[in-house]
Amino acid sequence: MRIALIGYGRMGQALGALAVERGHEVCTIVRSGENAEGAALNAERVGGAEVVLEFTRPEAAPANLIRLARLRVPVVTGTTGWLAQLPVVAREVAEHGAALLHSPNFSVGVQLFLRAAGDLAQQFRGREEYAGYILEQHHAGKRDAPSGTALELQRHLIARDTSRQFPISSVRAGSTPGSHALAYDSPHELIRLEHVARGRQIFASGALLAAEWLRDKQGTFTFEEMLFREAP
Repeated sequence: MRIALIGYGRMGQALGALAVERGHEVCTIVRSGENAEGAALNAERVGGAEVVLEFTRPEAAPANLIRLARLRVPVVTGTTGWLAQLPVVAREVAEHGAALLHSPNFSVGVQLFLRAAGDLAQQFRGREEYAGYILEQHHAGKRDAPSGTALELQRHLIARDTSRQFPISSVRAGSTPGSHALAYDSPHELIRLEHVARGRQIFASGALLAAEWLRDKQGTFTFEEMLFREAP
């Protein structure tokens, strides 16, 4: 599979290395410094790719995704912090018969964690003696806080227990790829469900899995839909 990488930070480099290891071809790399407002995303640069992997910054993602939709190149994006613009981007995807798969987190383990957290929230529903909250920590270079995964976790929890708001506490320090925890605290005990990423390879592996699935699709999808629902 011919892959174009949009963004070549730590995640982009991990994606490129794993793609080659798995027998794919990285046919082009577009770095952030050459792509103001998506200017580098044209048919000459990315038209030969079967799938684009876009891992950039929140302020850059919408313009990138719109340009790629107009080129009709399938895109997997793991950029977070831009979902307020998803309706605009999804409309462009639909109008041009393109394909987009987005997720705040491409770890299969995280997707299972989200489902388990939702089940736990249902069990604690109505037990007011427990305070429910979310803790998340990422490396110092991560720009958005709370993380997209923490917000997705919060949505899963509130869907199962509307009586709680599940406040989020975020830490940006050090070099950890990411950890997320759901805690229920009472005066005499603490229950904690946690996912800890040990490296970026788990995210790269999931993103490549998504790319392989997406390349013959049309429409806008999530990683959760890919994993747990029948493909259209």
